[in-house]
Amino acid sequence: MPRVITLLTDFGTADGYVAEMKGVLYSGAPDAVIVDLTHAIPPQDIEAGRLALARAWRRFPPGTIHVAVVDPGVGTTRAAIAVEAQGRFLLGPDNGILSPALVGGGADVVSLPIPPYASATFHGRDVFAPAAARLAAGESLAMLGRFKDDPVVRRTPDTERHADGSITGQVLTIDRFGNLLSNIGARLGGTVTIAERRIAVSRTYADVPVGRLIALAGSSGFLEVAVRGGSAQDVLQVSRGAPMHWSPQELAER
Repeated sequence: MPRVITLLTDFGTADGYVAEMKGVLYSGAPDAVIVDLTHAIPPQDIEAGRLALARAWRRFPPGTIHVAVVDPGVGTTRAAIAVEAQGRFLLGPDNGILSPALVGGGADVVSLPIPPYASATFHGRDVFAPAAARLAAGESLAMLGRFKDDPVVRRTPDTERHADGSITGQVLTIDRFGNLLSNIGARLGGTVTIAERRIAVSRTYADVPVGRLIALAGSSGFLEVAVRGGSAQDVLQVSRGAPMHWSPQELAER
């Protein structure tokens, strides 16, 4: 059965970088099914890459090979790694982008050798794609390199729970719609406060008129703030890391 290989990068599609990686993958694993998760991660934004990978990697069937390359340290002494976790494989720089597969325990990690011909600016093509093709061709993780026990792990910031039942968190990421995605788990009802605005938690975007702020449980299982037909980021003028507070009280501006 053909192996699925996914690609997540900050390369964009205006240049030929993604195509070069696909060429290497198809050369080594011609029957592979290659899926583009996204190539629109902001340049060098490891945290955005980590969060995007966290949403997607377990949605694919066991045996899938995920290649994630957001690599501001390319060509330095940072390690290149491959991970096997929950029946799936992940390859990328050892800078925390592969953390979603590492935080739960039980993952195996190997350090990938850097071939002498590898470009110091393009390990996606010369290190990670060849290793992914070898996995797709049937090689085991152990055949790729030496086992490693200290990979870099990035973690989602914890929320703070208060005596009154409320929770303080923060904006983790902002999607292309301008929705503000938080680290506060989904809640039914209550009020979200952000940038001095108090917003009732609703069920779906259509619960408010066009142009109105709304808080709701997003598809990731966490609270988010949006504007129906618009951008919450533009309205509230906040960025990633902005504090967000949820209260069980049903008080909000309407």
